[in-house]
Order: sequence, then structure tokens, then C-alpha cells
Amino acid sequence: MLRTLVGVALLALPAGGARAGIGRAVRSSRVAAAPRVRVALAAEAVVAVAPAAVTAAAPVEAPAATPAKAKDGKGGGGGGGGKSSGAPGQPLVIGLSHHTAAVEVRERLAVKEAEWNNASKLLLQRCASVQEAAVLSTCNRFELHLVASDRNAAIHDVLQFLVERSGLNEPTLWQNLFMLSGEDAAWHLLRVSAGLDSLVVGEGQILSQVKACFGHATSSEGSAGKVLSRLLNVAVAAGKRVRSETSIAKGAVSISSAAAELAEMRSEEALGRPFEGASICIVGAGTMSRLLLTHLASKGMTAVRLLNRGLERSQELAAQFPDVAVSCEGMEALDDALRTCDAVFTSTGATHCIVTKEGLEAVMPAERRLMLVDISVPRNVELQCNELAGVSAYNVDDLKAVVAKNQASRRRSVLEAEALLASELDGFMAWQRTLDFVPVIGKLQANAEAIRAAELAKVGGKLSGLDAKQREAVERCTKSIINKILHSPMTYLRTGGGEQLTTREIVEGLFDL
Repeated sequence: MLRTLVGVALLALPAGGARAGIGRAVRSSRVAAAPRVRVALAAEAVVAVAPAAVTAAAPVEAPAATPAKAKDGKGGGGGGGGKSSGAPGQPLVIGLSHHTAAVEVRERLAVKEAEWNNASKLLLQRCASVQEAAVLSTCNRFELHLVASDRNAAIHDVLQFLVERSGLNEPTLWQNLFMLSGEDAAWHLLRVSAGLDSLVVGEGQILSQVKACFGHATSSEGSAGKVLSRLLNVAVAAGKRVRSETSIAKGAVSISSAAAELAEMRSEEALGRPFEGASICIVGAGTMSRLLLTHLASKGMTAVRLLNRGLERSQELAAQFPDVAVSCEGMEALDDALRTCDAVFTSTGATHCIVTKEGLEAVMPAERRLMLVDISVPRNVELQCNELAGVSAYNVDDLKAVVAKNQASRRRSVLEAEALLASELDGFMAWQRTLDFVPVIGKLQANAEAIRAAELAKVGGKLSGLDAKQREAVERCTKSIINKILHSPMTYLRTGGGEQLTTREIVEGLFDL
């Protein structure tokens, strides 16, 4: 069951079917990915309002000062930084995705990968209640993975941060955000990494993005500490394990392949002709464009115009497709491509619309038909382009119809994947519970050492006849006795033992009796 956020009510709204989750055997009660989630303060009503006119999110500027860091090392034991705190915090995720928000809302919060760490640092500066932070921003989701001891305070602080960052008002954010804490937040990240929460179930790009999130957050410039570093590391390992031990990735489509499929499906409707033989232009030369070229080539495309700001990158991409005649051009050729091509795919890092209704109207010949497929977030194609006669414009939200048939065939693989994720989650939660015992273990060791030293001091006179080597042997022997006596209790505490046990069972467990 979803962990209750004190002061926060989570109301699930239907959108695309029930979520399946597996626990130690079957986590049937866990909230996973599909329903739309509305979050509201218990004392307030959510006001459902239409989103305001939307523009792309502003770039994140690096803050002037960096928050205090408490480095613990990398690779699951600690991260690049985060605020030091006496009490270990709990995982918390606040964000939105294709499940909960339309693209015009998602793009208001989108952050370029190069700015993830700057955004995390700024968040820690503005939100005193948050101890650790990492940003995961893709075309289909924006998520803040956090660690905080006081969930209510963190939610309040982060909401204000997002209001300032996005320009959206609070009611609109409440309507579109989802919030999960504790075990549910960890479970969500594992599902995301495994591709189970993706628009296209099983797609592989999200694992690379979670891995990038881990790399940035645990770098010297990152804002992850012990808990978040461990969780991100577990998520990456779990994503790899799911793909190697289940068939979830076999035959899976990607956003790019779904875009190619959509263009083929809608070609008769949008262009009045089959997609085969259509003149095609791709704007952008990144990973999504490379995948798009791959899938379009598999559908028989033999020639394409590739537009990008830098010709060097487009030429490198073109060299990977020797069987396709790729014409590499600069962005100044965009108007001509819109005027002459049948289908134009856009996938750039621009934070604004590069194809607008006004601009398109100025270059489009009369009686011409054009299909625009925009797989960028923030969007590259203005929604109002659809108002022009002969123009059919699609964005990432239109891909849902294409991938729906992919979901049903993958249900068994999803269940298998969630069973593996459940064991990974149990391991992380067991580790996190041991954090509460770290101060106790330290005190136990210090207390035992103080007793040992005091007892040796009492018999110091009797040991005066010992030489240096003999005294060293006594020191080693007494320390070894203490360590062996404490070994079982400390192991017991580190493994999270003692939950719901009787006093007798606790003592037996502590001393391995």
C-alpha cells in the first residue's frame, strides 16, 4: 500500500488500466506506473484549472554557492554530496510523467542533462528540508529524486521551488504531479530503470538515462549522499538485471520506432499516399535521430535530409548508414525542407518551437500536404500548426495509440521483471533500515573499548614485568576478545534483525545463541 504522506492525500484517477505490482511474493497492492495521480494537501482542495499558456522551461543557472557536502564515496556507499544530517532521511520522489501530465506541462519543467547538477544544487539551496537531490529529466518524465527526514516540509519547499522554476501556478502543479515516499519511491525508481514505467514498455534508453542520473548525482558536482547514491546504484543494477534475465527488452520498441510506426500508420490520412517513397527530413542529429534513421531505413527509406546546427555531427551520423543517401544540411535549410518534404521529424535540444504556425504559413505552398512528427520535449513544433490546411502535426503524446498493442504482449514479461525488482527492493530497504543502527553500533564499540582500557589499567601494575612485545600481545588479545563478542550483535543490527520479536528472541539473535 502506498506510504501515507502525512498531510498529503493521494487520489488515483483512472488513466490506462490498473497497475500491477509484486511484493515479496506478489506486490499486488503497490502503486506502480499507470494511473493518473492527483496530489493535494489534506487541508486544501485541489482546484482543477486549465494550464496557462506554456513556454519552455528556462535554463538552470549554476548557484553562486554550493551546499555543504558530506562525501561518503561512490558506488552505493555514498555520493558526491548532499547536506549532512543527524538522522537518516527517507527517499522521496516528486515529479510528473506521460502518465500524469500532458507534454505542454512536462516541457515547462524539463531540464537539459548538462544542467541536472545545477538544478539539484539550486534545489538544495532553496529547500532546507531536503538533504540529497538528483534530477531525472527525459522527453516523457521530469522527476526529482530526493532524501528528506521531514516529508511534509520537503514537499512544501519543493513545490515552491517548482512554482518558481516552471511559472505554473500551484493548482496546476498539484493536478499534474505525483509524489511517493519511502519504499514506494524506491519501487518507482526501480520500475523506471527497468523500463516498466515507460510509454514504450521495455525500451532501453531509460536505463541509460538513469545511469546518467547516477553518474551526475554521485560526481564531485552532484548532490547525492549515502542514501540516494545507494538507491540510484541499485536502480541501475536492477535495470540491467531485468534486461538480462527476462525477455522484457526483446522486440521492444522505442520512442523513435514508435514515431516511425505512427508516420507509416497516418500517412494515408495525413499525406493521401503510402509512406513508402515519401520524401523525409529529420531535424537534429542526436541519439533519438540515430534510432529514427535506423527504423526508417528498416521501412525502406533510401534517402533523407538531415538538418543540424553542426555539420560535423550530422556527417558522423550519416556515416553510420552507408545504404541510405543522407544529405547533411544546416538549420538554414529548414524552411526549404518544410516547403518540399512530405514528412519532417524533429528531435532537437531546442528549448523553443523551431516550427511555428506563422513561419510555416509563410513557406507552405497552397494545396500542399505535410506531416510533422515531433518527438522532442520541450516541443519543437507549435501545436497551432495543426490549424493550417494540409498540415498534420503529431507529438510524443500521440504515440500512445501506437504502443498500446505493445503493452498487452508484454504483460508476462512485466510480471517476471517485477518479481526480480521486488528482491532488489527488499535488499535496498534492508540496507536502509540498518542506517538507524549506525550510531548505536559506534556507541557499542566505543563503550566496549572504554571498558577494555579501564580493566587493563586496573591490572597495569601486575603487568609491569611484561616486555613491549608481551604488552602488545595482551593488547591484541583483549581487543580480539571484544571484537568477537561484539561481532554477532553488530551483524544482527546491520542486517535489520529484531523487528517484532520477543525479548528472548532478540537476545538470542544479538549473541547468536
